[in-house]
Amino acid sequence: MSSNASQAGLLSGADPPRHVAIIMDGNGRWAKKRLLNRVKGHEKGAETVRTIVRAAGELGIKVLTLYAFSTENWQRPAGEIKALMALLKKFLIKEEPDLLKNNIRLGTIGQLARLPDDARATIEQVKTTTAKNDGLLLNLALSYGGRTEIVEMVQAIAAKTAAGALTPEHIDEKTVTDHLYTSGLPDPDLMIRTSGEMRISNFLLWQLAYSELYITPTLWPDFTSEEFIGIIREYQQRERRFGKVDPA
Repeated sequence: MSSNASQAGLLSGADPPRHVAIIMDGNGRWAKKRLLNRVKGHEKGAETVRTIVRAAGELGIKVLTLYAFSTENWQRPAGEIKALMALLKKFLIKEEPDLLKNNIRLGTIGQLARLPDDARATIEQVKTTTAKNDGLLLNLALSYGGRTEIVEMVQAIAAKTAAGALTPEHIDEKTVTDHLYTSGLPDPDLMIRTSGEMRISNFLLWQLAYSELYITPTLWPDFTSEEFIGIIREYQQRERRFGKVDPA
């Protein structure tokens, strides 16, 4: 799909979201419906990641945050976790040339120290090689949990306060934002969840305060660039008031 084709799918005169966050849900159910191993669902889901990353870049979206592995996912069977980490490494190695070609920069949020050494080394390698790209930021949430992020933020602010670098009366929303994993990034304008589940699953709990939400029943491996563009078009037609009312 060319850039012109992608842009043509959007509404003229309305900006696309700067930051889109996606809960990529449904890989396991996709595999189960086809009597396949869950890992096959994750492999098919990785193909969808590739498609949506390219589409997001072509649409002029600045940040795409994908919920790739949560803190709760560490409770899954060891074999599935091992396969997911291997798939992550394989995906990044395979996609690195395209990220460079398409001016995409890799970023991450979460507790990366919990990842296997080889996966973490690959992540850091791709971050380094793509660091100068200034198009789309592909932001992978890995070993990520919203409550853990907030706890770590509180600990960091408390430590600065105890050291005298901060006083309680000077702690405001910006202070909190500056101590989150997403410091320096705009909050998501739009959060998409696939598979039809009506929950946010411990994802970006602070940052989603005024995000537009879109829940699709489509399982992640079946999610297409055409549906993605349709959701962005629907977003463009929404009126975002952030708690305010239009003047009479």
